[in-house]
Formats: sequence, C-alpha cells, structure tokens
Amino acid sequence: MMENAKNQIRRILVVGDAYVSPAALTEAAHTLPFENVEVHSLMWGSGNKEEFSEMQTRLEQLGPEGAAYPKELDNLIESADMLLIHFCPLPEALLERAKALKLVGICRGGAENVAVSALTKRGIPLVHIIRNAEAVAEFTLGMMLAETRNIARSHHKIRMGEWTTDFCNTEFTSTLSNMTVGIVGLGNIGALLAKKLHALNVKVLGYDGFLPGAVVKTMPVEPVEALEDIFQRADIISIHLRLTAENRGMIGRELLSQMKETSYLINASRAGLIDEDALLNALQLHKIAGAALDVFEEEPLEAGHPLTKMENVTLTPHIAGDTVDSIARSPFQLVNVIRDYLENGNEKHLCNRLKN
Repeated sequence: MMENAKNQIRRILVVGDAYVSPAALTEAAHTLPFENVEVHSLMWGSGNKEEFSEMQTRLEQLGPEGAAYPKELDNLIESADMLLIHFCPLPEALLERAKALKLVGICRGGAENVAVSALTKRGIPLVHIIRNAEAVAEFTLGMMLAETRNIARSHHKIRMGEWTTDFCNTEFTSTLSNMTVGIVGLGNIGALLAKKLHALNVKVLGYDGFLPGAVVKTMPVEPVEALEDIFQRADIISIHLRLTAENRGMIGRELLSQMKETSYLINASRAGLIDEDALLNALQLHKIAGAALDVFEEEPLEAGHPLTKMENVTLTPHIAGDTVDSIARSPFQLVNVIRDYLENGNEKHLCNRLKN
C-alpha cells in the first residue's frame, strides 16, 4: 500500500483553524514518507476561538453544510491527492470536485464536518484519531467525583462566604468504590474510563450496541445487553457515544424515569444525546440525584439558563478534551496513523469502512 502511495501522492492540501494551525499541519505533512511532495495550506475561519466555537456547534448540529469552507478550496481541492483537516467542513458538493483525492485525514474523532458517505462511495479512506481520549476519560472521572462528593459546590459556597457541609445529596453521599458505574459506549474513551474505574475497585457495567460481544468481554466491565439495565442498576451513568440522527435525544423521559433517585448522569460526549427538557424536569423534581455536564445544545450556555440555577448539577464549558498536548500534537498523531494504514493496512483508525 505504501509503495502505491509513494507513487501517487504528490500534492497534499492542509486546512487549519483556530486550534490546529496550518503551520502545524504543514510540518506534520512533511514527515510523511512521500517523495517530491508539495504541501499547500489554508486557514478556515479568522482564527478567533469564539467564532470557531459557533461554527463548530453549527457543524455538529447540521453536518458539513452547517458552515462555509474557505472559498479557495473550490480550486485547490481539484488537484489534491491528500487532504488533512481539523474542523474545516467538507460537504459532498466540494468533495465531488476532488477528482484526484486518495485519502482524507482528520485531526479528531468525530467527523460531523465531513460528508463521509461521499468519500465511502468513491472508496476514499477517511483516517481519524481519538486525540483526546485520555484527557476526556480523566476529566469524566473528575466530574464524577466533583458531582457526587460536592467538590465544585463546596468551592462555590466558600467563595460566596458560606461554610456548609449540608448539600442536596448529603443523606446518601458515598465513596466511589461503593457505587456502580454504568458506561454507555465502550469506544476509546469509554474503554479508558472503565480501566481507570477498575483500578479504583469500582464495579463497572458496560453497554455498547455496536461493539462485538467478544471485544466487550476483554474489558474490565460487566457486559449489559439492554440499555435499560444500565439506567436501572447504575449509581452513576456516563455517556460516551457519537451523535447520529438515530440516537439524537435517545436519553429521554423513559430512560431517565428508570434511574434511581440517588443516581447521577454524566455527559462529556455530545449534548444532543440527551433530551434537555426531560433532564431539566428530572433534576428540578429531584427524580435523580444530579448531573455533571460538559456539553450543551447551545454553547456558550446562556445567562439565566435553568441549569445555572440548580444546586444538583456540575457544569463545565466543553473543556473535557482541552489539554495543551492533545490538540497541539494531533497533526503528528494523525500522520502516524496514516503511515500505519498505508504501510501495514491497519484499519483501526478508519472512519469509514471501504469495500474490498
């Protein structure tokens, strides 16, 4: 596979943004083992991080048509053999112009900004990386502790001049090792979280509707076949799924009503997986103990939002994956897995499944 690539890859096009710079993508592209390759770079957006956040939200909600791509792509993509991006949108109409394209690499796990089916039907691989799986798994564990042990609430109270040890969950506060955690989604992040919890002697239930049972059995979890079982049995439920048209709003009144009054919901994945109105109702009526949320349908969370007025929630501004190493090094992680795919045929990091 590599020999063919060496002979075919002559022009690499990279598109950076406010978080992954064109310079970093260009530097990484030059480490690929191609001879006489040209690298051309573009910038998506102005570089302003607030603007980026707004465009990111639109892309996650609406797909690759949700935001405009750099107009220069219309011409440059026509002769590109490889395309390396972070969050730049690649709608189907644009990809149809890419007559020479042989591979697309994306510096993140999700591909909401790419018309994946347009690549798949042409047999073009989309290689991605889970750049921040460790960071998100670690952060999720922190959210569990912050919410169940009132760490964030205590901090807030003290800063407000209050000294209290009485909280909304005081009557049933417990150590993590005496609780059962249910993980919904056992991909890279969910699997890492399970390992961390197992090391802390926590009982873990695991549910994944897509992974083969044989794979789940290799993880330190008790496999659960029905999603309802997780919601009925777990003291803490942590969500780690990709958002699709099929699972949008899947965690609604029916599932939330099956949770214990002493259980918690953690979401550092995608806000659209949860019916926000149903969650608000469950929290307001104390049908569940609480929630810790890093993602929201509208970001930033508007002033006066009901969630900001509740005692039984821990809120963070979509920072679970934000570490100085995870994003900055992602272009170099990406070229490493591209090399592995081309040299060894390793399809672990393929976002789309191509027909042989």
